[in-house]
Amino acid sequence: RQMCIRDRYMGSQQQQQQTTQQQTIQPPREGERIFASPLARKTAKERNVDLTQIKGSGPEGRIILQDVENFKGVASAQQQAATAPKKEKPAASKTQQAAPATQNPFEDIEVTNVRATIAKRLTESKQNIPHYYLTIEVEMDSLMKLRAQINENATSKISVNDFIIKASAKALLDVPEVNSQWHGTYIRQFKNADISVAVGSDNGLITPIVHNANNKPLEAVASQMKELVAKAKANKLQPNEFIGGTFTISNLGMFGVSDFIAVINPPQSCILAVSQTEKRLVPGLQDPNVPRVASVMTVTLSCDHRVVDGLVGSKWLQRFKHYIEHPISILV
Repeated sequence: RQMCIRDRYMGSQQQQQQTTQQQTIQPPREGERIFASPLARKTAKERNVDLTQIKGSGPEGRIILQDVENFKGVASAQQQAATAPKKEKPAASKTQQAAPATQNPFEDIEVTNVRATIAKRLTESKQNIPHYYLTIEVEMDSLMKLRAQINENATSKISVNDFIIKASAKALLDVPEVNSQWHGTYIRQFKNADISVAVGSDNGLITPIVHNANNKPLEAVASQMKELVAKAKANKLQPNEFIGGTFTISNLGMFGVSDFIAVINPPQSCILAVSQTEKRLVPGLQDPNVPRVASVMTVTLSCDHRVVDGLVGSKWLQRFKHYIEHPISILV
């Protein structure tokens, strides 16, 4: 109280003689020390007043209580917000309340370059390519018998997938529209079958290529596939061994998958999803009314409708079925 009286007294006593001085005193510049009485500082803080905006009328420009009380500056947004009546917020509903943090431990795994490329290409494929799917069942008994005979004396074993590669390559020559790519203003149709085969590795899915599979004997395809798979798993494939291809095969049959569809590998137009071979009852050969047991494999062809119409895709599947069910024709 004594300090307040003192400030008021000093302000009234010196008001007249400080008139000239007050006219020349400017507010302190930014960074300069501000001279103000304790009570002036306290009042300015309570009113949220910036002392740098006030011209002091005290000795040597010192800011006193009266200067603060007479200050006509615009209150800051904080002062207005502080003095404005507060609206009560409605109580949050149970659905608005934040969910408790999970207690399940987890690990964030950095995305590799291979995985990022796979994600980008397949996302673009599903977004930009009009997929449609054709499924057919193929009897495998004749092929399994021929394979067993070949492998009896072969130094390098022939797999079912090797037969599938050769059958696909021969069917591509029979129906070349499937061996094509969409390029916006034109369709590029290839003369040879470069078969990409999906292979899983520690770095993600990769598709090594058997180039000119249509011109290679079955044994050469089998030998090359073993080499490519080994390189893929060791991450030693060269770019020309996995970039390109005109048609892709994805075989999950060895994992017991009974049926699936695959995403087209752009810029290719088709991909063949191969499922497991299983025993089924099928119509008899002599009398359809007398069922028989056969080994049956399900395959689904994913097609780009911009390039391969349904009729074309169906023709290709019929040729593929022919080669698989008459495997000796694959060797010719």
